[in-house]
Amino acid sequence: MSTVLTLLAAASAVGVGAAARGEAANATSVVLVHGGFVDGSGWQGVYDILRSDGYDVTIVQNPTTSLADDVAVTRRAIAAAPGQVVLVGHSYGGVVVSEAGTDPKVAAVVYIAAFAPDAGESVASLIADPAPGAPVPPILPPVDGFLFLDQAKFAASFAADVAPNLAAFMARSQVPWGVAALDGKVTAPAWKTKPSWYLVATEDRMIPPEAQRQMAGRCGATVSEARGSHAIYVSQPQAVAAAIAAAAKGAGRVRS
Repeated sequence: MSTVLTLLAAASAVGVGAAARGEAANATSVVLVHGGFVDGSGWQGVYDILRSDGYDVTIVQNPTTSLADDVAVTRRAIAAAPGQVVLVGHSYGGVVVSEAGTDPKVAAVVYIAAFAPDAGESVASLIADPAPGAPVPPILPPVDGFLFLDQAKFAASFAADVAPNLAAFMARSQVPWGVAALDGKVTAPAWKTKPSWYLVATEDRMIPPEAQRQMAGRCGATVSEARGSHAIYVSQPQAVAAAIAAAAKGAGRVRS
């Protein structure tokens, strides 16, 4: 090979290597955290959209037995994800990401119709004094330390805009939510040190929209709203994926 060809080949190799390193440096990972009474399968629509847009996506399967257990599982997912992470929580998942999101790999935290607690707060404390006229979630009395929603009222409260057959399946496949998870208190909320985004579900009958707006305002979050039930991550995946992508771009970690 001539000297010129050798130099061209070397330059090409360097260029390809730099491009690969640049893509790796700019790659955005998204970690999705579900809430109480459900598992991670509800994120499928959001997952499909984000994957098609080039994001690396991990779905956490929380045991929802205690906040400590759920944070531990989420932190393992963050550690395994490539590059910087956009950490997303729905409902009780907002408590989990508030606690786990202080991880150095987390570039932004996103709340989807979620609890966004301050230090010392839990789901139990946030729902202890509902506003007059606010809808009351149909949570049944605990059995062996675990909670369920009344199946007959599940769709109206949790998934009013989800296809009836799917909402019925969600009601009958509920994941037991541990009272210990409900009582778990956040120590140092991530939104105090990381940029945050919040999507308000305007037809939510589990966490009142006004409560969502108040929590988002306290966080200093970038707020968007979409018409949807508490299960907006199932019924409106495009709106949810758009909020997550906005966080990725806003955090300066968008994939090249």
